[in-house]
Amino acid sequence: MSLAQKKDETSIVSEKLADYIAYLEFIRNLSPRSIEAYQKDLAEYEAVCRSAGMDPACAGLNELRAFIASLSDRGAAASSANRSLSAVRGFHRWLVRYQHRKDDPTSAVRNLKVAKTLPSFLWEDEMSEFAALPEKMGILWPLRDTVLVAIMYSAGLRISETASLLLTSLDADLSGARVTGKGDKERKVFFSAQARDALAAYLPARAAAIKAEHPTKALFVNSRGGPLSVRGIRWIVGRYSDQAGLRKPVYPHALRHSFATHLVNAGCDVRVVQELLGHASLSTTQRYAHVDIGRLKKVYAAAHPHGGARDLDTQVKLKTEEHGA
Repeated sequence: MSLAQKKDETSIVSEKLADYIAYLEFIRNLSPRSIEAYQKDLAEYEAVCRSAGMDPACAGLNELRAFIASLSDRGAAASSANRSLSAVRGFHRWLVRYQHRKDDPTSAVRNLKVAKTLPSFLWEDEMSEFAALPEKMGILWPLRDTVLVAIMYSAGLRISETASLLLTSLDADLSGARVTGKGDKERKVFFSAQARDALAAYLPARAAAIKAEHPTKALFVNSRGGPLSVRGIRWIVGRYSDQAGLRKPVYPHALRHSFATHLVNAGCDVRVVQELLGHASLSTTQRYAHVDIGRLKKVYAAAHPHGGARDLDTQVKLKTEEHGA
């Protein structure tokens, strides 16, 4: 039974809401997790509308304001509130598009301001240190864990993409793979030399771990020979994070953030990084344009006449290098 058919198992009772969920599932092909998130947000919206004696398909600006107030009352973060508003906005746009109503009340509602936060990531030296942990520590399954970290970082994979990698997804020379990301969008990713070497070492050990009676095409397997789950990958990375000695926790997504940050800082075009990450929006990718403030200060101190490079020899050297002499 599809998620859209489970109408009696959710609090969504509006016919139009149920039709919209079916549209998201069968026409938009959203993932089950996304469908469940939409159901939850729209069920909350419906509850507010019903309390005002209004069908959500006929709701207006007053009901929308009441919905926003309810999000605030329960202490929802601005990002969470905007996600809920996005679900409601999508519903009303669908109503207008398919001529169930003429006006869209959400057009007068703006998103809440969200404080800009930088994604968690590791600098290059931190990443090198973390990538060496599986072999250095010798816990769990070093051969598998080394290639797991190397591939997640060198290809910038989401944890779900990593778990769904198949042997058949790999290039014959192990230089990369084809992955399916959000919205069932397929893209090409590439592996570093270190990742390729680690992968070549892991594959024979993986083959030996697979049980003949329960074969799997999953690239990453657990110690019993079964497919490694998203939860399992998160647990593995967490174990190494606990032992890393870094002053920050390392999550699977931090490896993807590190991949993007390092490429952008090395001068890679943001649009290329967008393609490699599988982002639909360029603005999402631009979050990774970090600046290493420590390095920036050193450059400033060395180059600016009032920044610390006050002696004549240093200034002469800088100007000579600047003119290529």
